[in-house]
Amino acid sequence: MSESLPSAVSSSPAAQSFWRSVAQALRGEQHDYTSLPLKRAVLLLAVPMVLEMLMESLFTIVDIFWVGRLGRDAVAVVGLTESVMSLVYAVAIGISFAATALVSRRIGEKNPALAAQAAGQILVLGITLAAGIGLILGWFAGDILHLMGAEPAVVAQGKAYARVMLGGNATVFLIFLINAIFRGAGDATLAMRTLILANTLNLILDPCFIFGWGPFPELGVTGAAVATNIGRGIGVLYQLWHLTGRPGHVRVHAADLLPRADSLLTILRLSSNGIAQLLISTTSWVGLFKILALFGSPVVAGYTIAIRVVIFALMPAWGLANAGSTLVGQNLGADHPQRAVDAVKIAARFNALLLGAVGLLFIVFARPIVGFFTTEADVFMHAVRSLWIVSLAFPLYAIGMCLEGAFNGAGDPATPTRLNFFCFWLGQVPLAWVLAVPCGLGPTGVFIAVPVSFAVLTLWSAALFRAGKWKRKKV
Repeated sequence: MSESLPSAVSSSPAAQSFWRSVAQALRGEQHDYTSLPLKRAVLLLAVPMVLEMLMESLFTIVDIFWVGRLGRDAVAVVGLTESVMSLVYAVAIGISFAATALVSRRIGEKNPALAAQAAGQILVLGITLAAGIGLILGWFAGDILHLMGAEPAVVAQGKAYARVMLGGNATVFLIFLINAIFRGAGDATLAMRTLILANTLNLILDPCFIFGWGPFPELGVTGAAVATNIGRGIGVLYQLWHLTGRPGHVRVHAADLLPRADSLLTILRLSSNGIAQLLISTTSWVGLFKILALFGSPVVAGYTIAIRVVIFALMPAWGLANAGSTLVGQNLGADHPQRAVDAVKIAARFNALLLGAVGLLFIVFARPIVGFFTTEADVFMHAVRSLWIVSLAFPLYAIGMCLEGAFNGAGDPATPTRLNFFCFWLGQVPLAWVLAVPCGLGPTGVFIAVPVSFAVLTLWSAALFRAGKWKRKKV
């Protein structure tokens, strides 16, 4: 009897439907997500989006795994540079909110020509901004590390790494934007395949350039930046090939790349709030690193390791949030507001279960997880403590992601921007400083401020989501 049970379960109609949907999602079959049953629509979008975000999170883990072999100063280089790169991510992701909102709304309205036009204008804006940012930040890379509070040895070792990462930001900038276009159109599998390609190349090239394996030069920590940019650059070429030369929900033509003032103004209007939203949260991250730098490189290195592990878990959770965001835009475009609400609730429930389980694992196994990345006792201690504390609020992070994704997908980035301002600038950073310095908790005070601020953000977001003003936004 017991031997027949697994077969019976696996052959049940529900199980067959689930695995059939997963297979369809991975194949990239095209669907009308405004008419599919909602749980199936969430699943079809979430599977490739979760895998896409998992691949993006592997970038952070792979780099820190190999760089950790070079010592605490090298890890601190990566952490400080990444905190500045987060400002670049803020601009790119802010524009990607506009990309998803505009493209998904046009697809929901059954107007692929306007969706392609929006995609073309987003590319024009993204390339222009990435080039300007790269020139400025790449030129002043060493000065930026110094301003971040890096010790002289860290600046000397990390200047070239920071220059390559900051100057070559166009690769990650465009990956974010084009994948947002794919997701908004419902072509989530293309976004997933892009990250699989880019991450596989980074996985192979990272140790080659860091340690000089085979014919590759030994570049030390700079090699991690070179490998990352090569992998992401080839990923961008793959995206452009699909966006301009292959059939899909959105296909960009040369005419779509001619600058159009009305389209660019609409994108800038939507992007400005999205960029401000991310800049607020990422500059607060920079603020946390500045406070931690007061306590020395071991603390910075420890927090860097912990936050990379946390990001590894949070990125796939963003996949579920992005699935809900896409369904919000498409269903509002098709004039189905209740389906938009229900899609977010389904995504939030799944996300809370997923991240809650991961957070529990991080709390229980914090020491062996951190031990995988460092053996330095002082770095290890701070990494374990920060990982344990930050993981406590994982279910709240999961729900908050989906709620903010709903606002952004509806074309209402102003709401999460205001939330981030109050919870991070006026909440997280001041609280971190008060707990760390006047209250005498040191780095632990900074760690505690993270889950506290995110808990407030999630509860406030839930109240505004229930109020429902976001459903009436026009884009």
